[in-house]
Amino acid sequence: MDRSYWRTVLLVTMWQISASICYYTIFAATPFFRDAFGLSRFSVGIVVTTLTLGYAIFLLPLGALTDRFGERLTLTLGLIGLATGTLLVAGAPTYALLLAVVFVLGSMYGTAIPGTNKAVFDNIEPGRQNLAMGIKQVGVTGGSGISALLVTGLAGALFWRVGFLVAAGIGFLVAVGFYLGYASEHDGGTADYPDFEALLSNRPYLLLTTAGLFLGAALFTTTGYTVLYVEESIGASVAFGGIVLALVQLFGSVGRVLTGWLSDVLPGKPRVRIGLVLLAQSLGSAVMFVVVASTTTELGAAVAFSVLGFFVLGYTGVYYSVMATLVRADEMGGATAGGQLALTSGALVAPPAFGYLADTVGYRTSWLFLATVVTIAAVLLVQVVRTPPSVANPAAADASEK
Repeated sequence: MDRSYWRTVLLVTMWQISASICYYTIFAATPFFRDAFGLSRFSVGIVVTTLTLGYAIFLLPLGALTDRFGERLTLTLGLIGLATGTLLVAGAPTYALLLAVVFVLGSMYGTAIPGTNKAVFDNIEPGRQNLAMGIKQVGVTGGSGISALLVTGLAGALFWRVGFLVAAGIGFLVAVGFYLGYASEHDGGTADYPDFEALLSNRPYLLLTTAGLFLGAALFTTTGYTVLYVEESIGASVAFGGIVLALVQLFGSVGRVLTGWLSDVLPGKPRVRIGLVLLAQSLGSAVMFVVVASTTTELGAAVAFSVLGFFVLGYTGVYYSVMATLVRADEMGGATAGGQLALTSGALVAPPAFGYLADTVGYRTSWLFLATVVTIAAVLLVQVVRTPPSVANPAAADASEK
């Protein structure tokens, strides 16, 4: 692989790591918000909901702006906005202002998926794109892990706001480095805004994003309830639950890279081979949710959740790789924004349903509920694989077609 390939992958991955560090500081700092502002558990939940809402609302507009003005500008400004929002969170004097700046922080993260996906498919030739997507997506789990260590570690040594200041500093530095180092022959600001009506008439794209609604529900619910389940149902300590969650993220990162590589090297047409990889991950997730529902020991939980993480956290790069076989390159910003909106929408609905089932029936039923959710996604993915794309020149095609 040549230097230009690794230059693009490095710049985009560093951007994603830095952006995720800023965004996920909110999840790591919820105990500190509760103490600093005297919040109830419900009020802490509102902080996370506000962050996710800002992200969801601005995904489509920022995806459209990415297609219109190019990823170099939108990613640079997006990371500056994330760093600024992180600083403002550290300085928020009241709960109301905290909610306001958290909303801004969430909205700026809306540049991440459209911009980084467009960067990969604009600059990397077929045969290498899916591995690049897998590596880039590791930036999400890597950044979230770093933010957790940063916020909680520095809080113990100094005070809780220090982690936010360091995260903001990283964001500003990487934003400058990205702007100076990134270049793309496709990044000139001459493209039209994406045609969302055309995207909605693209049947396989619509099927894929509908599947994304169920996949996102499973992903975000898993990460949200792993520690609590290990503590309450398995009877382990919170610290051990944290280790299990770290294993989920670690194996999810491995899954993203490995399935990206497989999507490049397996034979067959891109839409079919990549779609089948995503289908296998969905079915693997369903099986592992059933296994998790049956675990009763600490070791069993650690192993089951690790394998589950490989499947349910490992699909996101392949999800967007499938999408690139269904839409044109100049639609990737808007298309991936729509895809991420579907994932995020699942995250707004499924966790409360999972918690309600856990309260009223038990955790076993909750995990089986998620197994059903990803099985529905698998059924939809079969239709994605079987339905030809409605565009003549998709962003990801066989090298011989480019």
